[in-house]
Amino acid sequence: MKVFVLGTGGWGIALAMLLHQNGHEVTAWTYLQEECALLRRTRANEKLLPGVTIPEGIEITTDMEGAAEAELIVMAVPSFAVASTAEQLAGIVPAGAAIVNVSKGLDAKHGYCRFSETIERAMNGSNPVVALTGPTHAEEVARGVPTAIVAASASRAAAELTQQAFMNDNCFRVYTSADIIGCELGGAFKNIIALGAGISDGLGLGDNSKAAFMTRGLTEIARLGMTLGAKQETFAGLSGVGDLIVTCCSMHSRNRRAGILIGQGKSVQQAMQEVGATVEGYYATEAGYHLAKQQGVSMPITEAMYGVLYQGLSAKEAIRLLLGRPRRGEHEEVWFH
Repeated sequence: MKVFVLGTGGWGIALAMLLHQNGHEVTAWTYLQEECALLRRTRANEKLLPGVTIPEGIEITTDMEGAAEAELIVMAVPSFAVASTAEQLAGIVPAGAAIVNVSKGLDAKHGYCRFSETIERAMNGSNPVVALTGPTHAEEVARGVPTAIVAASASRAAAELTQQAFMNDNCFRVYTSADIIGCELGGAFKNIIALGAGISDGLGLGDNSKAAFMTRGLTEIARLGMTLGAKQETFAGLSGVGDLIVTCCSMHSRNRRAGILIGQGKSVQQAMQEVGATVEGYYATEAGYHLAKQQGVSMPITEAMYGVLYQGLSAKEAIRLLLGRPRRGEHEEVWFH
């Protein structure tokens, strides 16, 4: 199968390598001429995937026109570039070709919609979109460390095609799901919670604090998701609790690392500069905050994170506000005695 991967960051290269290992004809695209030349010469992205060699069989290009011949398109660009990249693709990709998106976030430019909606709009509904999401760090996928992931789509055929393309019996198990709403929201909002979990670590709080924060964070993600039509069980799966665990607990996570720096006293901008790569949770927090307001859904942790990241609220004051909220039942049961 011919596969065109947009993006040569850690995730794009990792997936290109997996697809190449699976026997597909893979082309990886970057819009940067200098990056393209460097990757071709060194066959490595040492900044993001140190020690990983890119196989010679993977073509690297700056020419997006190659997507016209692909049977599967993989979008692995940063969240802020999803909309513009999809618009560039619109005149190139043949109708009916499946587009797999691995970026996690919300599209703030188009009313805080999900990325699958952004891509479908750019393609005028002529291409099925798949969200590939779950507990997967590029650093480990590139090295063949075993994991599992979800291919979610409104199109069963597109989800199963993606499953077929990426499935690797040695290291990469792919499940399918029809709940693309829940899978995308889980992937976007876990970055917010991971930033907060990092702040907890940076403040020197304990395991209890972090576990409580993660659990209540997942609760409010599910609350918003079900309001938007997602299934509750999705948030207990790989794209929900699975992705949340790996992002909140690993030093591979840029969101967690940025949060640790903020908890240690660095400013938000200093923390992101020190991490040196896109901290998706920063952008997801703004989008998630406004989406929750639009939907009238209570998301106190997201609101607290918005205060810390955008309004100058101190992390310690955010914790005080969260702990001081009115008493309530965990699952809002109705008791009759």
